[in-house]
Amino acid sequence: MNDDEPFLNEEELAMHARLKVLQLEHADLDASIEALGHMPVPDQLMIARLKRKKLLLRDEIAKVEDRILPDIIA
Repeated sequence: MNDDEPFLNEEELAMHARLKVLQLEHADLDASIEALGHMPVPDQLMIARLKRKKLLLRDEIAKVEDRILPDIIA
């Protein structure tokens, strides 16, 4: 096992893997939105759809992060 993640069970490892996939997809969408914005005639409808999808991904990332590191009120 990796020294950075010493005592993670299988579910936690799966959540970390899912988080990395979501973050990568979020970054890819960001790059796509940026590229579309630089086109001579940007497709505003496509940009809006990608931004909506990016926001949904951000929400999913937040949910996974909350499951990995729950907010503990002491």
